[in-house]
Amino acid sequence: MDIEMVKTWGPALAIAVGTMIPAFSIGWIGAKGLEAIGRNPEAAPRIQTAMILAIAFAEAIAIYALVVALVLKFV
Repeated sequence: MDIEMVKTWGPALAIAVGTMIPAFSIGWIGAKGLEAIGRNPEAAPRIQTAMILAIAFAEAIAIYALVVALVLKFV
């Protein structure tokens, strides 16, 4: 395996793995949030606020993976 192959596959693997986990997390957070709202509709505003905040944190991890992939590609 030569260095050019590593330079090509490194960022690809970083962004692939770095976006799969947050994507599954966002789906799981959404499903559990909707389940909680279905069980207790009166608490919907509080649940939605916490759910959106958790989704934003999960999405931030994907953005960090993108930054790492770009650093690996261009540095």
